[in-house]
Amino acid sequence: MPQQFQQMITRQRKWMLYLLALIVLGAGFTDYQVIFMSLLLGAAISFFNLWLMQRKIKQMGQAASENRTSRTLGTFSRFAAAGLAILIALQYSQHFHLIAVVIGLMTTYVVIMIEFLISRFRDK
Repeated sequence: MPQQFQQMITRQRKWMLYLLALIVLGAGFTDYQVIFMSLLLGAAISFFNLWLMQRKIKQMGQAASENRTSRTLGTFSRFAAAGLAILIALQYSQHFHLIAVVIGLMTTYVVIMIEFLISRFRDK
């Protein structure tokens, strides 16, 4: 199980990095720089949230295997990071599009669902 979890983490991070690279290319080579920069802001914060959540889950699993209790899953930290992205988008509205930032914040969950579906069909 830990090896499967580690492989899943690696695949999710890899897909997020590919997505971030595509967004950077979109920001660099298209005329929609405000949209792609907003997506990049949201996706970067989303990637941080993914990393934080995976780290906390790993710590929780390790604590459970040692019969200890784990404190939190870092929900407050992830909400604070998302709130920071929204505040940046609101403060610098001439450079960032709010809806694109929110869509960028959701990319982690899309990547998690796609990775789950791919691994589910691969295992059958």
